Amino acid sequence: MAGGLVTAAAQYDGCDAAEIARRAGVPSAVLFTRVGSTLDVAHERAAAGAPAGTLVLADEQTAGRGRQGRNWVSESGSGIWMTLVERPADPAAVAVLSLRVGLHAAAALDAFSPGPVGLKWPNDLYAQGRKLAGILIEARWREAALDWIAIGFGINVQAPRGIDGVAALRAGTRRMDVLERLVPALRAAAAATGPLSADELGAFARRDVARGRRCREPVPGAVTGIDASGALLVSTGRGVEAVRAGSLVLEEDA
Repeated sequence: MAGGLVTAAAQYDGCDAAEIARRAGVPSAVLFTRVGSTLDVAHERAAAGAPAGTLVLADEQTAGRGRQGRNWVSESGSGIWMTLVERPADPAAVAVLSLRVGLHAAAALDAFSPGPVGLKWPNDLYAQGRKLAGILIEARWREAALDWIAIGFGINVQAPRGIDGVAALRAGTRRMDVLERLVPALRAAAAATGPLSADELGAFARRDVARGRRCREPVPGAVTGIDASGALLVSTGRGVEAVRAGSLVLEEDA
């Protein structure tokens, strides 16, 4: 199995795989005490025929990853480190899936967050001005057909040690309570079709932590929002540019 040292688990916070699957509303759950990356395991399971809704959970990741190869700190017991396998009916919706997942997840996590959950293009969730969670979506294709997607999601239930500028859920939050709300929200996002709707764009605007602020990357300018294709809109000296790739770095964070 990919990902280095792997230790399977019989339980996760006192629940076995069958109980977790029932409470999260998925067909199956795969549990680990330690794994390199739940994304790697999810891809292996999907390639072997795992059904849509297969949930991979680890208490600790030793090689958790974010966008562009960045590491994600995944200490034992400090967060939810998970990947969900889905097989969407609309391949075109994959282009906006990270944003759609963020919208659905933010609504689910409001109940556990110390403040309203904000969103930062393209894949970060914030609370009280600090990063709370991250999303990484990887797709696998069979020639021109979408075979499956793996929705990687990492959220700090407790603030990781020795790292400044990060947020966590409210003290006393139980991971299973979060999973009961979060996993169905992610599944709903994966089942949606088409570009972002006007309602979704409005919902994103209300949670957008970058809207109206100046950025240095992916292009210098002022962030004005996103469009239905999921592109970041930045007002520059040349007008409003739609940017579909890269990372958003705000001036005060650079």
